[in-house]
Amino acid sequence: MTKIFGHYMPSEMLMLWLVEAVLSFTLIAALLAFGATGLLPANQSVYGGAVQAVDVAALITLAFGLAGSALGLYRRETLLYTRQLLVNIGIVALIVLPALAMFAPLFHADLFALLASREALWLPRILVAWLLCLALTRSLFRVALRHGVFARHILVLGDPDDIRGTPAPRLDDAGFFTIAAPASDPAALDPEALRARKIWGIVIAAAARASLPAAALLRCKSAGIRIFDEVDFRERRFRRLDLDRLPPDWLVFAERAFASRLDQAFKRGFDLLLSVTMLILVLPLMLLAALAIRLDSAGPVFYRQERVGLHGKTFMLLKFRSMRTDAEAAGPTWAAAHDPRITRVGGFLRRTRIDELPQLINVLRGEMSLIGPRPERPHFVAKLAAAIPRYHDRSFVKPGITGWAQVNFPYGASIEDARMKLAYDLYYVARRNFFLDLLILFSTVRVILFREGAR
Repeated sequence: MTKIFGHYMPSEMLMLWLVEAVLSFTLIAALLAFGATGLLPANQSVYGGAVQAVDVAALITLAFGLAGSALGLYRRETLLYTRQLLVNIGIVALIVLPALAMFAPLFHADLFALLASREALWLPRILVAWLLCLALTRSLFRVALRHGVFARHILVLGDPDDIRGTPAPRLDDAGFFTIAAPASDPAALDPEALRARKIWGIVIAAAARASLPAAALLRCKSAGIRIFDEVDFRERRFRRLDLDRLPPDWLVFAERAFASRLDQAFKRGFDLLLSVTMLILVLPLMLLAALAIRLDSAGPVFYRQERVGLHGKTFMLLKFRSMRTDAEAAGPTWAAAHDPRITRVGGFLRRTRIDELPQLINVLRGEMSLIGPRPERPHFVAKLAAAIPRYHDRSFVKPGITGWAQVNFPYGASIEDARMKLAYDLYYVARRNFFLDLLILFSTVRVILFREGAR
């Protein structure tokens, strides 16, 4: 894992993104410079035309790279499933190409005019070039995985089951990690022997920590072998906190748990700017949703519900009503799959997340942020806090419309689901910054588009 702006990113995925970006840019720039000459103004000089082609190729490559990242092309889960990969690639193309045609005039290239010209073939040429680039890099990447090129051999001192995480992917999934035979003998910590076995790092389980000689571990570290305790390794590997081994005072030492006033002001400004922009853009959609709710079933258009916010203070959350008015006659209940309480229009609104658009008003009021842990109802907070230690720690940041837990874990409707989502929420509390917020926003596009976790 590579640490970027305080957040752990998969090194092999970053490398794949970079290789594909460089190769795509090279192919598209060559295509524009020597092929689709109609893309450039007629009076453009040869040198100027080449520069223009480089600019447009950079725009196209950046658009494909950002859209691919937002839609999950660089997730390990997508990489391993061919069908999902093909679907994602198709959607990226459908989104990027119209967007390019709209923004290309900024680079003095009228792509709309080209669609009706004799040079109209430039569009499929660029798309084919990008697809060939992806086919080549992904094929080579899978071959490299099968041959263990990216495998990092780790030595576990103690029980390997202590560091796997449950539920979680195995550490040796996808060829990214391979667990060497566990070692309980401190004499096995010989740097030369470990390097001969191509050991990338040593993970120390808690049970074995007290019996290991510090001098032997220091020799290994000075030889370039990475040393992790099980908590740190699992946080890096799974990008969530280990709740079972989290000390009671962890918030005191968390790097980003308490943001500075400047950071708070910047985040608030970002929330205001983006929420106002989004409200303007989605206002027609919200009006249509309100009309559909009114025609579909009796009851109010909006649904107000008490939720727990920053530092445990409650506020009234706004949503489009998606259930019958008597949905909670028997008391608060989590939504279930195919819940009969959900109306016909409400089912569509929940699947597309349109029902959550009124929460932008909560953001404008300052009760919520765009990014943060999902606000829960007081009834469920009391229930979950009694069953899950440190559950209240998630309230040290403002709740959000989307968050790290939402883009990494499906809808939670049980104590165990809430526990897993808390592990992701507390990772966000500990490492939140603008870079991580942008990653969450990008990932939210994938969650909405593929209806992940909607009920």
